[in-house]
Amino acid sequence: MDKKELEQYHRSYEEMFRSEGWKNYLEDMNNSAEVLNSVEACADEKDLYFRKGQLAVMAHTLNLEGQIEVMKQQLSEEEDELEVA
Repeated sequence: MDKKELEQYHRSYEEMFRSEGWKNYLEDMNNSAEVLNSVEACADEKDLYFRKGQLAVMAHTLNLEGQIEVMKQQLSEEEDELEVA
């Protein structure tokens, strides 16, 4: 992606993060993660690994905003380094 495409990519995520729908979705994800994050409810080993996968996806979603922000900062730092050089 070129710089313009990356800026649009980040802007579209920022718009999504500010939306009421995204906030509702994160709240639902947090609630679901709390319910799933219990080994006591697992029927067997297969169910345990299934829950582990579900929690991994939920964690990725819940941390997406932070991941995008870190990516933006890294790109900005790289651009600053190129300008100095």
